[in-house]
Amino acid sequence: MNSFTFEHIYNPGHIIAENALYRHIHYPEMLTRYDSNFLAFKKEPTLEEFIQAARFLREFHHAKGQKHVKFLFPQDHKPSEELMDYFKQEGYDVGFNELYSIDPDQFPSPEVNADIEVKEVGKEELQDYLSFQYEQDLDYGPVFADQKVDMHKRNFENPRIMQLLAFYKGTPSGSVDVIIEEDSAEIDGLMVHESFQKKGIGSRLQRYVMERFPDKLIILVADGEDTPRLMYQKQNYACLGFRYEVQKVYK
Repeated sequence: MNSFTFEHIYNPGHIIAENALYRHIHYPEMLTRYDSNFLAFKKEPTLEEFIQAARFLREFHHAKGQKHVKFLFPQDHKPSEELMDYFKQEGYDVGFNELYSIDPDQFPSPEVNADIEVKEVGKEELQDYLSFQYEQDLDYGPVFADQKVDMHKRNFENPRIMQLLAFYKGTPSGSVDVIIEEDSAEIDGLMVHESFQKKGIGSRLQRYVMERFPDKLIILVADGEDTPRLMYQKQNYACLGFRYEVQKVYK
């Protein structure tokens, strides 16, 4: 198997500029999606370089009506104390993600539950899938949720992306997108409705991916400070690295 890094993680954003310090990722199709509108540093910036980059991105985003700035740092490198102090001083949110992988045959078999059914989203399931996603996305506001519907519709037409919807006793209860590459299948956006937690739905969705792509390495990204990462570790996923990111939202 290839050695996978964060560079293998799918992002719909476009590289619109690049220099020795960073790549500029922009996604005009959805300006409210922070994860697709950012600067990705290729090496750790000095404090002065960061300040200049932040000023550039703030002006670029402001001109397009965007209220945020976001920056990704090189994999497996925590920003310097000087940068971390500056982030705290200037009110940036700092966090990190972890990259995980698993061979499908290493994933534990969940208990069989006849009440759970997983379907690949086709034309018949699309409206249920969109409605389920919309309800979850409303947490980020109606504008974001409306734009996300358009993104889901684009994904539906993309042969690289498989959308899965889980039903519990016939009711949509969980979903996940799978980005299909030659050697890997990436689990993205795994979610279970709060009313259907702790019923094994998340594990069942993952098991479907494992069985659907038995010859590919399964990869995913998890918040390095959130509880799902502990679940992945218990499910035999291996951590391949971490990546820091910082963002700030202006009023």
